[in-house]
Amino acid sequence: MTAGGTEPDTVPTGADAVVVGAGVIGAAVALELARTGRRVVVVDKSGSAGHGSTSASSAIVRFDFSTWDGVATAWEAAHIWAGWDTHLGHGGPGALARFRRTGAVLLDSPMSRTSTVVDLFDRIGVPYERWDAATLRSRIPGIDPGRYWPPKPVHDEAFFAEPRGELGALFTPDAGFVDDPQLATQNLADAAAGLGARFLFHRTVVGVDRRAGRVSAVRLADGSRITTPVVVNAAGPWSGRFNRMAGVGGDFTVGVRPLRQEVHQVASPGGSGYGSGCASDEALGPVIADPDLGIYMRPAAGRNVLVGGTEPECDPLGWIVDPDVASPYPTPSSFEAQVTRAARRFPLMTVPNRPTGIAGVYDVADDWTPIYDRSDLDGFYVAMGTSGNQFKNAPLVGRFLATLVDRVEAGHDHDREPLRCRGSHTGHIVNLGSFRRKRPFDGASCHTVMG
Repeated sequence: MTAGGTEPDTVPTGADAVVVGAGVIGAAVALELARTGRRVVVVDKSGSAGHGSTSASSAIVRFDFSTWDGVATAWEAAHIWAGWDTHLGHGGPGALARFRRTGAVLLDSPMSRTSTVVDLFDRIGVPYERWDAATLRSRIPGIDPGRYWPPKPVHDEAFFAEPRGELGALFTPDAGFVDDPQLATQNLADAAAGLGARFLFHRTVVGVDRRAGRVSAVRLADGSRITTPVVVNAAGPWSGRFNRMAGVGGDFTVGVRPLRQEVHQVASPGGSGYGSGCASDEALGPVIADPDLGIYMRPAAGRNVLVGGTEPECDPLGWIVDPDVASPYPTPSSFEAQVTRAARRFPLMTVPNRPTGIAGVYDVADDWTPIYDRSDLDGFYVAMGTSGNQFKNAPLVGRFLATLVDRVEAGHDHDREPLRCRGSHTGHIVNLGSFRRKRPFDGASCHTVMG
């Protein structure tokens, strides 16, 4: 059974849990809830799993976060991606997404927080190497290791100034990327459907009913109604709107809002990936996070490179009000800015006249840390504020939400005593209180997609 094969005209009248949103987070939550024996229904306004903001993800798997729980979550999730077929529990009805272990390079800059990251890596057991400029040149042929900090607009004369010294880097060999984020989401949805989860596409939730202070049903635009004691808001950039529709969020200390972001695609310098032999995948260079210039890069199919931004202060952020009207096409100005920066790092890279790539909308929390929690409405849970960097953690986030639902519905007070989850691969304990809705503002975060 495939998730896309759910009969479109059949809406169940009841469920044990309704997940709103069939992106990678919603599909992962559906799978883990189904594994607890619940009857799960997933509702999404789009036409397939992973069709929304997930499909625009660069799907990078990295570990350089600024907190224990951020690094421990990403490290545990990486083990899940490495054993993807085992996690799904079956070979699936079709192709499976693939984790490409290329390694990742974090170039030095004041935004890299390298000493903090290295300390966390040492405590958690994430393998890494420190590279100097000479090692960068030898391991990534064609790179310019010049120090250009801070990032500058490409039309500023200072952008073309000579570098002030050279950079080193932090290399993590076990990082990489998932080659098809939409396929990965479909894999999760198919696994959930195999356990009885129902996926309703082209359906819009217009209301949440409550009875005696808790969720009792969701109402759809076609007039149908699904009774349920549990609702999980995994609606991505629409999650804030859904919270308001449900009448929750008044006690949140962390807000969320939609942010439009672009990822551009260009030919790899030299035509074969920017350097080979950096990790186990001989055909590809590593993922590169370059806060010194304000960009990131990763290899892509067809000897191409994806180039995105790290929200440098010199660039305006694309906050929007309505995700439904956001253009999915790249703009010439953003394309020129990001690809020109990439060409500064790799002088052999060319900057085409016509922009190529894709735009998506992220659900960004005020401190760029996600919110995985219950709400002040009993039975209403949220997996939101994923800020463009939580694709890597999605399989584990599904377990986080299933744990929350199980324990809170059984009477546990997560607000007073935050739950903790132990990783089955690494053994590390993640404090889910780090992702609560009523947390202090996270001053340790760099307040960008870097987390």
